[in-house]
Amino acid sequence: METRPPLPPFTHESAVQKVRLAEDGWNTRDASRVALAYTEDTVWRNRTDFPAGRAAAQAFLERKWAKELDYRLIKELWAFTGNRIAVRYAYEWHDASGQWFRSYGNENWEFEASGLMKRRFACINDLAISEEHRLFHWPLGRRPDDHPGLSDLGL
Repeated sequence: METRPPLPPFTHESAVQKVRLAEDGWNTRDASRVALAYTEDTVWRNRTDFPAGRAAAQAFLERKWAKELDYRLIKELWAFTGNRIAVRYAYEWHDASGQWFRSYGNENWEFEASGLMKRRFACINDLAISEEHRLFHWPLGRRPDDHPGLSDLGL
């Protein structure tokens, strides 16, 4: 059986760790790797997309990162209980024309006992920004430990 620690029920410490691991995974922009954190029958709502199943989630992520270029994400724990976690996040990216955006959102996650995510519901808003208003400047990949989080950045 696949497992993805930390496992529910979550403590504050394990929920914070789960959120950071999710952030780290998404910052790889490796859809096949990220999809492994979800159950085979995962169900998502992401804006107007409703991927159902790990393969559909992976395909969704491939399309997402083909459009959202130079993607950098910060997630922050909002609340947790038992096998559920709520996060808020922001990410910066640009489109093919070079227009930068900061996307703000909230996600609700539900996990199986294995630590794989069964359900993911996301609400996201995009704000066009100029390049000089960007706040996420680390090299592509994992956010450095010393880079400020959302609260530290006033987001």
